Amino acid sequence: MIASLRGEVLFVDADQAVIEVGGVGYRVRMSAAGLAGLPESGEVFLHVFTSVREDAIELFGFTDPDEKRMFVLLNSVSGVGPKLALNILSGASCADLHQAIVGGDVAALTRLQGVGKKTAERLCLELKDKLDFVPQSPADVPAAAGRRLPPVADDAVSALVNLGYTQAAARAAVDAVREARGDDAFSGMGVEELLREALRSMA
Repeated sequence: MIASLRGEVLFVDADQAVIEVGGVGYRVRMSAAGLAGLPESGEVFLHVFTSVREDAIELFGFTDPDEKRMFVLLNSVSGVGPKLALNILSGASCADLHQAIVGGDVAALTRLQGVGKKTAERLCLELKDKLDFVPQSPADVPAAAGRRLPPVADDAVSALVNLGYTQAAARAAVDAVREARGDDAFSGMGVEELLREALRSMA
């Protein structure tokens, strides 16, 4: 079973990368945050989860060991396979998932693509006591990851998702507008104005 890879990034796609190790290219599926963290060139080290089924062997890669631990826990929940677990991590950071799961925020979890109410309830029930490894103090959690978006920003994120963008990409675009405008100006924006600027930042 492959537990890690160290090699050169050959190719990056929407949800996967090809890592060359000793002349062999390994296709590794990754979250949006993981792909964004890959270097454009040079060596990379990935923590790997190997999924073995009767019809396929797939590799799932993580630059952050805590993301891999979260992935393994998500994958352990009934009804959550590797692909849905990765999709969940593409839509929310480990810190955001910790907050939603421990807080029993089913509504927040169902906003993630592919997560229905029953699955969200199972996530809360089965994982709420297993997430102590996720850093939660203000010193440990990045400010952007720990901030909650105001309602107008949530509306803009939802609109971007409906346009076909991933939740992670939509959130990043809205956060980019927030950083550019500053919190005071950002809080006064309407959803249409925010959506236009978010789309402009993604162009």
